[in-house]
Amino acid sequence: MSDKAFFTFLLKVALLCVPLPMGAALAHAQWLTGEEAIMGTAIRVELWADDKATGEAAIAAVMEEMHRIDREMSPYKPESELSRINREAAKSPVPISAEMFDILSRSIEFSKLSGGAFDITFSSVGYLYDYRHHIKPTDKEIERALPGINYRHILLDAKKQTVKFARPGVRIDLGGIGKGHAVDNGIALLKKRNITQAIITAGGDSRVIGDRGGRPWMVGIRDPRRKDNVVAVIPLINSAISTSGDYERYFEIDGVRYHHIINPKTGRSATGVHSVSVIGPDATTTDGLTKPVFILGPGKGLRLIESIPGIDAVIIDVDGKMFYSSGLQNRKRELFVPAESSPTQ
Repeated sequence: MSDKAFFTFLLKVALLCVPLPMGAALAHAQWLTGEEAIMGTAIRVELWADDKATGEAAIAAVMEEMHRIDREMSPYKPESELSRINREAAKSPVPISAEMFDILSRSIEFSKLSGGAFDITFSSVGYLYDYRHHIKPTDKEIERALPGINYRHILLDAKKQTVKFARPGVRIDLGGIGKGHAVDNGIALLKKRNITQAIITAGGDSRVIGDRGGRPWMVGIRDPRRKDNVVAVIPLINSAISTSGDYERYFEIDGVRYHHIINPKTGRSATGVHSVSVIGPDATTTDGLTKPVFILGPGKGLRLIESIPGIDAVIIDVDGKMFYSSGLQNRKRELFVPAESSPTQ
């Protein structure tokens, strides 16, 4: 199922429990949606606006912000700030924007928090994988590039606002945190425009403002092996959810799945888990936590989640078993989807 079809399915679920506005509100205020393909994924905005022009302008502002971030943080655009860092930072300190400095600093915080399971220098090996053309690096290529993976190679100078790599062969990629950052920026723009009910989704990352017509927004967690089904539906108000899975970008060779969530210790696709969903206050946090939890696995991953106040998670392992953080344990009945849509046990 495409991102668009999946979101449409979830929207139908949400609409079942949303009361319609009454009276004069129907004449002016309305739900508006916009969707574009940016950052290699589907960006979708849905919001309630007092009038159509205001709502459409707000959606356009969010889309422009997504394009701006893509221009600066894409590893595939030679002119982006990120590409300039990857070209030059091993040679000498590179002056960077305040935004880039902040997101690199936040990335290092996630690395320290997760004991190195989150590491944007994974790209030192990760760039050798081509998921579109089903190309994987050889064992020798991984061995040669693996020393480049270590977040400690990223040297930030706060006074000069520069970044330098401690050794050659280091590359960084913000795919593990950039979309969450973009969603949060979009939400901030909507709030400045006095939008009080909205959802922004960028691939697996979503954040909501307020509720949806008096009821929570309903965001589904898809079955990682049956794309037409969801395994849980999470009610959200003023919060975010991010999901990372081994079904997002991958290819298979001889029955082995090579996907984009790279274990920094091995330079190879992480094993043992099919998907991780993290719920929290903002999308940068939830996005930044899904990958390390995926890599750490259910045991260590949930211990990481339990150590952070206000964060919850759902993990689906390779056997289809679902693991919930303690904050969701008492809510499993309301989150579960009927058995015919649940993962194979």
